Amino acid sequence: MHNVRKYGQAPYTVAIVHGGPGAPGDMAPIARELSTTYGVLEPLQTEETLNGQIVELVSVLKENADSPVTLMGHSWGAVLSFIVTAKNPDLIKKLILIGSGVYEEKYAADIMNVRLSRLTDEERKAVDYMLAELNDPAATNKNVVFEKFGKLIAKADSYDPLPHDSDVIEYQYHMFNSVWPDARDLRDSGDLLALGKQIKCPVVAIHGDHDPHPAKGIRQSLSNMLTDFRFILLNKCGHYPWYEKQAKNNFYNILRQELER
Repeated sequence: MHNVRKYGQAPYTVAIVHGGPGAPGDMAPIARELSTTYGVLEPLQTEETLNGQIVELVSVLKENADSPVTLMGHSWGAVLSFIVTAKNPDLIKKLILIGSGVYEEKYAADIMNVRLSRLTDEERKAVDYMLAELNDPAATNKNVVFEKFGKLIAKADSYDPLPHDSDVIEYQYHMFNSVWPDARDLRDSGDLLALGKQIKCPVVAIHGDHDPHPAKGIRQSLSNMLTDFRFILLNKCGHYPWYEKQAKNNFYNILRQELER
């Protein structure tokens, strides 16, 4: 898998970073939408360590973008973009966080409970089974299980989703299992949020009111740390605004407004 896809025409002034870790391609709909106006890069994470993904994203931006770039990331991709922006301020002119993961451990505790509360009894049993499979060293089909798990969690994460096909190129459990523990440790130690002190560019967080990642955590954590921060809450919207029937148009209008600011 190549580590970047390009949309529209140069210069490439926008880069969008997918979530997971281990779900490359899920930001393609946004790239296609924005490419009618902007040159857009879609970096694809191929490295299997946290530091490797940081270095890879910086390399993709330096080699392909017209810097400084507007960097936007979704979920895990928002957190990765936050880290890269802190460590490379000259590369980024604006950071846009879409459905971001949380930046402090205290806001992470209830995320899975919220998700499970939105599922049926049968679906919760399926989650338990899939987690057991993913934690079984002898299991050989973990990417398949990871895909099923991701789709079930996406259902819990959504408010009123439009029918859509998945743009994920390949669900990669090994990637998730390699990167996420270090990312979680960075968050839980307080070092992730502290990186915000190094961010000088404007930061905008766009977040759905139905997203299980608590909006309060994103807003309070980042407003206390960043010098130029705005928080935009989307009504009737889950974790994937571009798939939400009642929020999609507003979401894209906001993105375009932010790209013009």
